[in-house]
Amino acid sequence: MTSKIWVRLILVSGCVVFADQISKYMIKINVALYDTIIVIENFFNITHILNPGGAFGFFASQSPEIRKFIFLFLSSIIALFVLWVYKKCASEFVFLSYGLALIFGGAMGNLIDRFRYGKVVDFLDFYMGSAHWPAFNIADSAISVGMGILIYSIIFNKVPNF
Repeated sequence: MTSKIWVRLILVSGCVVFADQISKYMIKINVALYDTIIVIENFFNITHILNPGGAFGFFASQSPEIRKFIFLFLSSIIALFVLWVYKKCASEFVFLSYGLALIFGGAMGNLIDRFRYGKVVDFLDFYMGSAHWPAFNIADSAISVGMGILIYSIIFNKVPNF
């Protein structure tokens, strides 16, 4: 059973990292930085940006050295923590393990960008009128879905006792 849980983590996280990195590569080679492709008028664009901060531009105004330390250090610690929790719950709490694998894969996808570029490639740009959601990517989406599963699991007490 132990190898099965690690195969699940590798498959789910690997698919997230693969889809994330391929999509970012396609954006980088086909859409110039800051250019926009209108997909659905007044709702959805593909816009190539580099996000130096975290979610919603968090810490974007800090110096590059501080951002690099904070994001590389924290991302690594969080990834290790997610792996520890995954190991504790994966065989008994399968649904939660999928959520944790999504979080881990998303974290790895964005961590790869931080190591390669010092920033994260974002391109999914949703808006309605003047209400504009910050641009994001596939890794961010995986993290959000994984967090939804984690929150559901906590609310309905479907988590292991640590």
